[in-house]
Amino acid sequence: MKILVTGAWQCTPEQLDEIRCLGNEVVFMQNEKDELPVSPSEIEGAICNGLFLYHDIKEFTALKYIQLTSAGFDRVPMEHVKDKNIKIFNARGVYSIPMAEFAVAGVLQMYKQSKFFALHQAEHKWVKHRGLLELYNKHVCIVGCGNVGTECAKRFNAFGCVAFGVDLYPRVDENYTEMYSLDELDKALSKADIVILTLPLTEETRHLFNGEKLSKMKTGAILVNIARGAVVETSALIEALGGHLGGAVLDVFEEEPLGAGNSLWGMENVILSPHNSFVGDGNSDRLQDCILSNIRKV
Repeated sequence: MKILVTGAWQCTPEQLDEIRCLGNEVVFMQNEKDELPVSPSEIEGAICNGLFLYHDIKEFTALKYIQLTSAGFDRVPMEHVKDKNIKIFNARGVYSIPMAEFAVAGVLQMYKQSKFFALHQAEHKWVKHRGLLELYNKHVCIVGCGNVGTECAKRFNAFGCVAFGVDLYPRVDENYTEMYSLDELDKALSKADIVILTLPLTEETRHLFNGEKLSKMKTGAILVNIARGAVVETSALIEALGGHLGGAVLDVFEEEPLGAGNSLWGMENVILSPHNSFVGDGNSDRLQDCILSNIRKV
């Protein structure tokens, strides 16, 4: 199989050799926006992320396998993939650990007033803060109970939190005290001190967290979005942050990069990062294992 590998996978020459050893020919291109190094009609497999945002998938007439380096499928024309019976795999489980750690770290920064202490450290000022909060016994609602959500649940449970989930397909899972259907989202939100978003972006979930849904959250609650930016309606979130919400930890945004003039930058009760929560030193080994395992299934 002739496989196009893009720079979305920061692979080593040795890792590419492992793919070749499985009987494949490897063609490499660094930037997915660039001109293809071979005719798209020659490519039978692709290891990529946003390749089909820049190159028409219909021109890849021999394509039978796609391996995404991301967890989401929202950058791929899935109707065409299904119509042509192309096997497609995501990076399931690869980024779950660093993302879950990021969610915990963000909430802890909010609860322990890290911004306050960093500011006074920079000014060499000895100033105490009497309003620190504990994670212990807080109710954590995880919306999207896949790999990332479940890794979040495990870690918040370790702090003595009460973790419960909301999912399109509710199930019994030892990591959650209970799991609600998406139709019961309002009920779940009303109970939560912390809401973690780890659900995929679909037409059903786009702007799921609009003004009406955000209004269901408890006064002082914290929203963490490590899913996709468009799951949350930005203007509604900004309004809620100026009102009843306690704060937000945001790694993803509707507009990326986030515009310099966006008011989220200057909000005291917001922690921002540039779509960076997935980064971890174990990703490379996990992604390699994932890729090699899936190639063997083709």
